[in-house]
Amino acid sequence: MSNKLLNIVLADDDEDDRMLFSEAIEEIAIKTQLTCFKHGQELMEHLNTPNITLPNLIFLDLNMPIKNGMQCLKEIKSNPALRDLCIAIYSTSSSEKDIEETFLNGANIYLNKPNNFVKLQDSVERILQLNWQYHTSNLNKDTFLFRI
Repeated sequence: MSNKLLNIVLADDDEDDRMLFSEAIEEIAIKTQLTCFKHGQELMEHLNTPNITLPNLIFLDLNMPIKNGMQCLKEIKSNPALRDLCIAIYSTSSSEKDIEETFLNGANIYLNKPNNFVKLQDSVERILQLNWQYHTSNLNKDTFLFRI
């Protein structure tokens, strides 16, 4: 991603996680604009709004009410106007089933929610610095799971 302002979206039902993520992204050197959603239905309504600027990257929690992250992922990847969006799964789940299913459904990277603020900040910054064109063209199970 370039030095211009990055439009980042976070969909996560946990208010504390949204707050920590917001604080982490404010403190990194990369200029961002962050928009947060409380659940997948809010995210999908936003993404389907006519004439919006689509995000450069979506951080998507899996376990949310109303519409979960997996449902959002499938909906995004099946929509021709949205399917090229980069999606980072951002979840407490380290289940092989969840990792495999999100990989097969087109997510670009999988980040387990770090257990402290410094690791969160470092992880978010490293993910935002990825060369996404290269990362997605060489995507495999080893590059999909982001290791802290």
